[in-house]
Amino acid sequence: MKLALRHIEAFLAVAEHGNFSTASRHLHVAQPALSQAVKDLEAELGVRLFDRTTRRVELTAAGLEFQGSTSKILEDLEHAVENVRDLATRRRGRIRVAAPPLLSSVILPQAIAAFHRDYPGVAIELIDIGTEEIVASVVTGKADCGLGTFSPSEEGIERTLLMRDNLMMFCSPEHPAHDLTTVAWSELRDQPLIALTRTSGIRLLMDIGIESAGISAKPAFEVSLITTALALVEADLGVSVLPSYALAAARHYAVIARPLVDPVISRDVVLIHASGRSISPAVATFSGVLRSYAQKLTPAQGVAENSSRKPRTTSS
Repeated sequence: MKLALRHIEAFLAVAEHGNFSTASRHLHVAQPALSQAVKDLEAELGVRLFDRTTRRVELTAAGLEFQGSTSKILEDLEHAVENVRDLATRRRGRIRVAAPPLLSSVILPQAIAAFHRDYPGVAIELIDIGTEEIVASVVTGKADCGLGTFSPSEEGIERTLLMRDNLMMFCSPEHPAHDLTTVAWSELRDQPLIALTRTSGIRLLMDIGIESAGISAKPAFEVSLITTALALVEADLGVSVLPSYALAAARHYAVIARPLVDPVISRDVVLIHASGRSISPAVATFSGVLRSYAQKLTPAQGVAENSSRKPRTTSS
């Protein structure tokens, strides 16, 4: 026979009440079943745990020793069950989310605040790092989940789609594109381009768009941060090809943005977690909150600006 939880509970109930009848009522089991559980336990241990008299049941020396140990075990088990239930109901826990700097600033603050309003006991740790570091952090367990855009060839991760992001051209309000609702990639010909560095996935997509349009372009500036690109655009030093979620950061700059077409180039913004590793209920709930805030970053009509405009459709 192997010891089971019912044997421990039967023993502790009899030890507490000093009576088999009272203990059986406390556990809501039949007295013969309770007596048999205690007998089986004593047989397995090879020692008597109780001295039985006609009026009372008393612990032996071995019973006293066993009571001290098993009481702690049962208490620890109850705490463990309670802790897991707290995690399941999102009353407590921790989420470590890794995200690139811009997404960390334009999506996560509002999403975290909304999540905390409903689940104040769950702590969220934000790790703002470069995209190339996010996958490694998730796979190694340094982060529970990661936010961003990732190559389809990345292994060891599973993806949850948050939003579809399209590339847009950002320019100053005085730019001729002010009167357009969309801009063809071919219209970037001879434009001074403010590009992200070649380590950026956005730069790769920009190069694909330019090649698809059959034009060539030499960047006037190459920068690492989207906010730097926006500042240069505001200074009317050129135009920049950036994702639509950069509109959230563009609110702080005097710039406008138009969707790029012919072709339309899209990419998925996703939440990732490590393959083969289940996500916690808290992360699953946070994913839903994050999705609702991410989708708000997609422009309703595909056009955004910080000044008045006279829209017309381009003939591209």
